[in-house]
Amino acid sequence: MRTTSAIVVGLATVATLAAAPLPAGAATAHDRTPRANCPQLDTKLPWYGDNRAKLQKMIDERGTCSGKRGPRPVAAFDWDNTVVKNDITDATLAWALKHDKILRPAHWTDTNAFLTPAANKALTKACGTAVRVGRPLPTSKNTACADEIFEIREKSKTMAGEDAFAGDWNHRRTVPGYAWIPQLFAGHTPAALTSFARQARAEQLAAPVGATQKVGTHTLAGYVRYYDQQKDLIRTLKAAGFDVYIVSASSEPIAEAWSDGVGLDAKHTIGIRNVTKHGRLTPVIKGCGGVETGRGDALPYMDGKRCMINQEIFKIKGAAAWKQQDPAHRIALGAGDADTDVTFVNDATGAHVAINRNKSELMCRAFDDADGRWVANPMFIDPMPRKAGTYPCSTTGATAADGSKVPVRRADGSVIPDQVDLAF
Repeated sequence: MRTTSAIVVGLATVATLAAAPLPAGAATAHDRTPRANCPQLDTKLPWYGDNRAKLQKMIDERGTCSGKRGPRPVAAFDWDNTVVKNDITDATLAWALKHDKILRPAHWTDTNAFLTPAANKALTKACGTAVRVGRPLPTSKNTACADEIFEIREKSKTMAGEDAFAGDWNHRRTVPGYAWIPQLFAGHTPAALTSFARQARAEQLAAPVGATQKVGTHTLAGYVRYYDQQKDLIRTLKAAGFDVYIVSASSEPIAEAWSDGVGLDAKHTIGIRNVTKHGRLTPVIKGCGGVETGRGDALPYMDGKRCMINQEIFKIKGAAAWKQQDPAHRIALGAGDADTDVTFVNDATGAHVAINRNKSELMCRAFDDADGRWVANPMFIDPMPRKAGTYPCSTTGATAADGSKVPVRRADGSVIPDQVDLAF
């Protein structure tokens, strides 16, 4: 398990920290003038509106430039469509299917406890049983097999339109389709999966912006790009003394193949973690916050991202890891692009960065801006058009644990009114 001693400086500790003895030359509680060598965001990189200024202010207030002493503040970023354009899991799965890297399971239901009989039947029919168990499936040539796998990945449906997953799960902690992709790579070593992702990365970075690719008969994005603004933000945060992490719902070995591109190592990359046996990945997924290791009931997904941050960064164990902590044990900056990120981004005490992909719960909170610290920004490459009408914040903007749609509520319980799209 990866560890770090980093703890965010919270609002509740500011007075204490300001009163602590400071090294010679450091700013005092009454001298907040930034020093000349304060790490600065690149002014040549465009942000929406005054977002760069908002982020710079937070960095100056929370980072080393403030002269405050104490534990390092923490910043946490989602990965796909937050730090990069497009999806690295899709890219890796596409590469793997084109290069016959999926090993045949004895039964497809062995890959995921929520997989339905209909999905098991469809996959068995499409992929066949001629290949020996544990050997690579010829997905580069077997279009039907590649199609079934990618359709289930993309829509949680079979090619015939039947549900691929069924059962009871907490919809704010996991989604079976996210767990299924790391589970598909069972039998490989973590290093092999990272190698697959690195080869996919090379292809995706070399392809022109706007390129597409085919997997079976599916057409999907054929390129990935690091966002220059996010690379610069991460660089500046690190230079200002922040401890920066990636918290992704991708398989951790896949995320590790990409995170070094923004200067982050494996210890600062958190993703879905499969249990290994004899050095090889298994379909068993490590739990969080007292939720047992097993079928994947606790992923770094929605509330699960908070749990992973609390457990792995702040060392909060058991059921308490699912709860919002006091300001001293919360991240200073959180950045995400989807409702899957909303809980941890909302937990941030200094800045909530929301990359706008028209996702209701995240953007309801961003545009409501209850604490004045939300930074809503269009995607830096090929942004979404303005959302028509309003976000249904007051009725169906949020997802409940049972999967139902409910109003988005502030910390005091009040309902956020419907919001118009402001960052596009």
